[in-house]
Amino acid sequence: MSDRPWGPGVATGIGSLPGVDIAEAQRIVFGELPGLPHLPELPDRGPGADMIGRTTALLVELPVELYAGRWQIASRPGKDLRRTADLLERDLDQLTEQADGYSGPLKIQSAGPWTLAANLDLPIGGRMLRDPGAVRDLTDSLAEGLRRHVAEVRKRVPGATVLLQLDEPSLPAVLAGRVPTESGLSAYRNVDGPDAATRLRAVVEAVGTPVIVHCCAPDLPLQVVRDSSASAVAFDMSLLKDLDPLGEAIEAGLGIFAGAAPTRPLTDRRPDSKQIAERVTTLWRRLGFPAARLPEQVVITPACGLAAAPTGYARALLKACTEAGRRIAEV
Repeated sequence: MSDRPWGPGVATGIGSLPGVDIAEAQRIVFGELPGLPHLPELPDRGPGADMIGRTTALLVELPVELYAGRWQIASRPGKDLRRTADLLERDLDQLTEQADGYSGPLKIQSAGPWTLAANLDLPIGGRMLRDPGAVRDLTDSLAEGLRRHVAEVRKRVPGATVLLQLDEPSLPAVLAGRVPTESGLSAYRNVDGPDAATRLRAVVEAVGTPVIVHCCAPDLPLQVVRDSSASAVAFDMSLLKDLDPLGEAIEAGLGIFAGAAPTRPLTDRRPDSKQIAERVTTLWRRLGFPAARLPEQVVITPACGLAAAPTGYARALLKACTEAGRRIAEV
């Protein structure tokens, strides 16, 4: 019997969906992803609904504002932060209604500390990433904010087992020293793997719930994810180059959220659940693990968020991912 917080052969979304109607987005998620629904994000609603802005609403005693189209630390809360918090509150109100009576795993998402540090500006200019003390304060603020957020979701959906996904698309660039300065003429100093894992682990340990680290950028830093004590990693399968680190992570018991379905329609045909399942099972066989372990350890997802996808395709893709999950459970 698996002790993972999700059932065998399930699928979920990464986070974002197209459109501006949160009620409809949540209906799609709970309808098409019954085994592991998630709280959808709708960046089309504008500033405050984007990944960075949305996460800033969760920071504790670290207000932000929009300046020249970028989020930066502010001296006091203002209208930008109020709008962001209002959007999140509306989403949670809608979740309370849509998930009434729901029992099972439920995933929520937030930007992780390194992606925040690489995208949030200091009041004096430059990214927070340039100041290790600021990164530490940011991590502590995020950890406490997410602890409260998880508790709030549990209160609103008491039958749910909450899973937290930390989105870290900037993590590989942070590790490689590829985050550009404001001028674009240089880059910030790289952060080494153990330091990166330490900050992630501070969040993982604070929230008291299983954490998935999501990174759909090339050069997935699997060792950092493992060292962070995360329960699972989510990634775009098409970007995998070296299979050995993945095999080692699976052997160590890390959960795998396999981004096996393209986020844009490649042809006029609807998404094919059989092809999605075959991508996952083929990789699993190449890695040499027992077939019975696959549906227990792997969750099927789109390759990344679906904000830019046509609405009809997004719904069909989530349905196909769920059907693909059922297929791998029958292998």
